[in-house]
Amino acid sequence: MRSPKLAALELRRFGRGKLPRAALVALLLLPLLYGALYLWSFWDPYGRLDRIPVALVNDDKGATAGGKRITAGDDITKGLLDSEVFDWHEVSADEARAGVEDGTYYLSLTMPADFSRRIASSAGDAPETGALQVRTNDANNYIVGQISRTVFGEVRTAASTKTSRSFLDRIFISFSDIHGATVKAADGADKLTGGIGKAEKGSRDLADGLKDAEDGSGKLSKGLKKLNSGAGDLEDGSEQVSDGTQALADKVNAVDEKVGPFLEDNEKTIGDTARLVADSAKAIRDNLDTLAKTAPIAAKRAHTASDTLDSVYRTRCESAVLPDPACSDLEKAKDAAADVATIADDVNTLVAGQNGDLKKLDKHLATLQKQAQALADRAPHLAEDLDDAVTKINKLNEGAAKVAAGAKKLHTGLGTAKTGAADLDEGMGRLSTGADDLNGGMFKLVDGSGKLAGGLHDGAERVPDYDKKDRDARTTVMADPVRLASEDLHKAPNYGTGFAPYFIPLSLWVGAMVAYMLIPPMNRRALAAGAPAWRIALAGWLPVVAIGVLQTTALMAVLHWAVGLQMARAAGTVGFLFLVTACFAAMVQWLNARFGAAGRILVLALLMLQLTSAGGTYPVQTSPGFFNAIHPFLPMSYVVEALRRLITGGGAAPVWHACVVLAAFTAGALALTALSARRRQVWTLDRLHPELSL
Repeated sequence: MRSPKLAALELRRFGRGKLPRAALVALLLLPLLYGALYLWSFWDPYGRLDRIPVALVNDDKGATAGGKRITAGDDITKGLLDSEVFDWHEVSADEARAGVEDGTYYLSLTMPADFSRRIASSAGDAPETGALQVRTNDANNYIVGQISRTVFGEVRTAASTKTSRSFLDRIFISFSDIHGATVKAADGADKLTGGIGKAEKGSRDLADGLKDAEDGSGKLSKGLKKLNSGAGDLEDGSEQVSDGTQALADKVNAVDEKVGPFLEDNEKTIGDTARLVADSAKAIRDNLDTLAKTAPIAAKRAHTASDTLDSVYRTRCESAVLPDPACSDLEKAKDAAADVATIADDVNTLVAGQNGDLKKLDKHLATLQKQAQALADRAPHLAEDLDDAVTKINKLNEGAAKVAAGAKKLHTGLGTAKTGAADLDEGMGRLSTGADDLNGGMFKLVDGSGKLAGGLHDGAERVPDYDKKDRDARTTVMADPVRLASEDLHKAPNYGTGFAPYFIPLSLWVGAMVAYMLIPPMNRRALAAGAPAWRIALAGWLPVVAIGVLQTTALMAVLHWAVGLQMARAAGTVGFLFLVTACFAAMVQWLNARFGAAGRILVLALLMLQLTSAGGTYPVQTSPGFFNAIHPFLPMSYVVEALRRLITGGGAAPVWHACVVLAAFTAGALALTALSARRRQVWTLDRLHPELSL
């Protein structure tokens, strides 16, 4: 009889009564107890944390910082109540302590009285950290304590971030204030640079002016020296003038005493005399004109007369035989005429040669005439004029005396001025040197103020100036500068989905194990008939595989439609689980076929080894070395890894690898079962009388 027919006959046994049918149904549903119930019980525990009672204590009294009221405890309390992370109960500190101790509350969270004050201290001189107080009791539940640490860690981070944002916002506002002050300082430095530039130009002009002033003061000193010397001469001269005017005044006063009465008595005589002089001068001027006109005529006539007398003399006296007594008188007359002619020539020559002098003489005579006439006109007033002249001379004398005194004072003052000018010249020299030094210092100050202004402008550009939008963005980043950019390539939607690859093979192994408690690993009819060993192995394996397929189908249907398991590769998952149940059936069959009743214990032990080394809960690397050592040699290790890829997604390489491993385990287990069947066909005393029977 063929193996499939033998397997079918084995399964028909479960239809021969109510109890076998019930056993078959229980056998089909047994994996649901391990797979579906386990997964359902903690399918999404983190989604139901709001059912866990937790005590919340807010003793915070608040604080004030920067004129603002801070109530960090109230803010956190409101946020926690709104979040509904846990089932919060606002109680007192004593109630919270007692509730955590007796199990009323799994844990408590307390905001101490100085919580806000410590947070506000970050803006003061002695900053302190605020502490959220968490009290747990592992005697109530260890896992809740672990969960609370994660949750409260997030609460602490959120509170710290909010506090940091407030603190950083104040810092950024301070940056803006510093930026504004720096800009003002830079503008002031620009104005200072401009003012110092003008001052530097002024100091340079001052230095140049003081240099000129120094030259001028030198010249002034020299000039005052000369002036002082001249003032000395002036003093001497003015004294001499004063002495002269004094002597003149004395003489004039003396003459006035003598001449005054004479002038008063002889005013008419002086007037007449002056008129006579004026008339005489006029007559002389008139005669000078006549002389100039008649002198040539007289000279000519004199020569004519001389020539006539000479001719008469020659005729009568020199030609006569006898001397004429009248000839001596004639000769005298001739000589006298000749002398007259000579004199007339001389007069004519004199008049002709001195014509320019005669003009000058005429001019002087005109002046004399004018003055004499003026004297004649003033003659009646000469005495009065003399008195006026004497008065003026006396005043001149007084003025000369004052001039002499002033010249003396001037000389003295100029002497003092000369000394002061010398001191001034020396001081101007020092002042000019100081002005040069000032100009040099101002030049350096201009350069330094320029650098200061440039540095302040650079500083203003480097000091940030943030508006509210920028401050909010930057405080958000700086308060929480490092965020976990979590990217889950194939995220499991809940806790149950993550553990499904672990519990599904567990349930299938248990299903195979229980199946071989009801179905013999080797078909007795085939053994009795002496069938080939491989046919005996297949005949005992195929019924359990068939039941395993039904178990897998029922389990995955309940998990998917009832519990809510979503699979990335649903068909691949079910097909792979058919291979898993075939492998597990082969291994459980061999252990039972080879070791008999003891094999059932070995099946259970092998299950425990696979569960502890498969890495279904924590990574196998976190387990002790023994489990890491056996991990690669057990099929469930490959099954768990392959199911993770099939359910949540990812590369299929581990799936194909697992298929090869499972096929190898299946073939190996069937071969060993066939070997065990061959041995069972030979009866021995141990088989007839086993030491232990289950």
